[in-house]
Amino acid sequence: MRRSILLMALFISGAFHANSQNKEYKYPFLNPGLPLEQRVDDLISRMTLQEKVQQMEHEAPAIERLNVVAYNWWNEALHGVARTDEKVTVFPQAIGMAASFDDEALRRVGDIASTEGRAIFNEDMKNGTTGTIYRGLTFWTPNVNIFRDPRWGRGQETYGEDPFLSSRMGAAMVRGLQGDDPYYLKAVACAKHYAVHSGPEHNRHSFNAEASDFDLWDTYLPAFKILVKDAKVEGVMCAYNRFRGEECCGNGPLMTEILREQWGFKGYSVSDCWAVSDFYKFHKTHPDAVTSISTSLEAGTDLECGNLYRQLTSAVDKGLVNEHQVNRSIKRLFEIRMRLGMFDDQNPYAKIGKDAIETDENKKEAYEMAQKSMVLLKNEKNILPLDKKKYKRIAVVGPNADNEEVLLANYFGRPTHIVSALEGIKNKFSDSEIIYAKGVDHVKDIEGVEYADVLDQVSKADVIIFVGGISADYEGEAGDAGAGGYAGFASGDRVSLDLPPVQTNLMKTLKKLNKLLVYVNMSGSAITMDWQVKNADAIIQAWYGGQAGGTAIADVIAGDYNPAGRMPLTTYKSEDDLPGFEDYSMENRTYRYFHGDVQYPFGYGLSYTEFRFDNIELSKEIATDKPVKVKAIVTNVGKKDGDEVVQLYVKHHKKTYREANCSLKGFQRIHLKKGESKVVEFELRPEDLATVDEHGMSAVSEGDVEISIGGGQPKYASHISKISTIKGDRYQIM
Repeated sequence: MRRSILLMALFISGAFHANSQNKEYKYPFLNPGLPLEQRVDDLISRMTLQEKVQQMEHEAPAIERLNVVAYNWWNEALHGVARTDEKVTVFPQAIGMAASFDDEALRRVGDIASTEGRAIFNEDMKNGTTGTIYRGLTFWTPNVNIFRDPRWGRGQETYGEDPFLSSRMGAAMVRGLQGDDPYYLKAVACAKHYAVHSGPEHNRHSFNAEASDFDLWDTYLPAFKILVKDAKVEGVMCAYNRFRGEECCGNGPLMTEILREQWGFKGYSVSDCWAVSDFYKFHKTHPDAVTSISTSLEAGTDLECGNLYRQLTSAVDKGLVNEHQVNRSIKRLFEIRMRLGMFDDQNPYAKIGKDAIETDENKKEAYEMAQKSMVLLKNEKNILPLDKKKYKRIAVVGPNADNEEVLLANYFGRPTHIVSALEGIKNKFSDSEIIYAKGVDHVKDIEGVEYADVLDQVSKADVIIFVGGISADYEGEAGDAGAGGYAGFASGDRVSLDLPPVQTNLMKTLKKLNKLLVYVNMSGSAITMDWQVKNADAIIQAWYGGQAGGTAIADVIAGDYNPAGRMPLTTYKSEDDLPGFEDYSMENRTYRYFHGDVQYPFGYGLSYTEFRFDNIELSKEIATDKPVKVKAIVTNVGKKDGDEVVQLYVKHHKKTYREANCSLKGFQRIHLKKGESKVVEFELRPEDLATVDEHGMSAVSEGDVEISIGGGQPKYASHISKISTIKGDRYQIM
């Protein structure tokens, strides 16, 4: 079916280009029947140097004499179209969607976001009002930085701590956003923040990240490489910080040698906002704006989010750069704009209207993604799901219970309706008495509210559901988060991994009632919760769930949805177990290299049913020059239908530069009815079996490798493993 649609698109596109040859155009670049390169070259040849450099800032003005409309490149779509005045569909925060381990569902999220973004942009094109920020088609997402340390406030924007998971989920978002037309782009994705960027926030404008060649190629670059080479992402955003002493947006090895020359990136690159001004203001590596922009342009930063690039005319006059370098970048920018259809009478996406926003189908996808993101961390004596007939008085307590804003996280749009946890529980347990008490704020007591009063208010309840955690007011981007400098938080980052003590103190008081206690944690990162692990009867990690987050929470509590989310990052027992936040070495970080005990491991999550893995089969011989096929039978041996996230891990037993505990190299989320079995198949490519040496070179070499399939990491989940030998000559992975 998909092939038929693609063939039809090719036919229509071909017919359109053929018909365009019979039409008169004011300029050749307006003729969609001409080759793209010829069109762009014609347009650039008609522009003055001043007009060119003005088009190289994110707020590009119109050139009326050439029919070039105003365009603002800055738009966001982290988990749905963001920051627009329009009502749009809002999905769970990116880290929550990563917990779904469902890349096809994430592709659909990207597709919906680009549809809604297209509808907004098409309206502006029709009205002649283009050029407004947050209404364009160039979305600066996904964020595929590695969530190497849970203290980083912006880690919530990523797909977690693992390069493989980040690569798969990021690539899915790219494909959903950009569409599958062979010529036109539905929208444009942008892989950010390139590269070696994951906190801290307070000094990001001056920080110099140092990482070994091993960590660079083993951890920090793989997701960017996959998005560029496989997913064909059309945009890359360079980061604020320096890497090895050079600003990322002026870093020749990163921006030119690796991105353009090794990976063959053909799209456009953009600076993070006002990052180029950091060169002379904060990094202090350049004397002024003109030398800064010259370095940035020379390294290959085509577009500046900021307002310095207009001074490139001075840089040309002074001989710091030449007009050929300007033309190189402006050509990339207008290739993007032409492929978005801005210069054509029509394109496959031109008719998407505002009736495509917040459709029932879109809302359904947001709801289902919220369900898929839920991770059941604890379920003592299977108290969940709660029996609706048995529990007639339910107390709902906590700072996030009746909090709609917390569900939106950061970089968000606004839907018509948001379902809070309290509303979701009221709707789900409509025959029960729901007793609500906020009790405490996130980090402090509420003035005038005594714990004894809360205790008295909920004393007659059969069960207490405490909905706590933090919010994007406390963790997030510098300038957006920090929440007044309360202990445990700093400039958007977290100093402590612990749940704020005030919430634990109230829960300790509530526990004196000897009621069942269900703890629902909302956060964009891993929260250490020692007391809750020991004393709560059940724990749900609910992230920031988007517009339908409250309904999804209630579904899991009531058993109308069997949870199957898995942790996309490690929950450590203490921040003291980790190296310093500014240490970018991956030694003793993430599930791959951490040596200690953890509270909850990467890939972990419980279910209301049980699964068994049988009959693992591998290719008879694992060689360096061919894929390895792996399959197993998965059976739902429990009493409920449900999803399982089948995870494949690889561990090398031959001594390597730094031995990983294990590495995720495959996953599939599957649905099984009770008693049902399915064969799950994986194909490991040679690069999936490669290791990285101390020089950053990746290769497959002979030796024993352990391949494990199960519902989690080999150390923590039932699994089947087999030692197999890689045979053949060592060879390089480029």
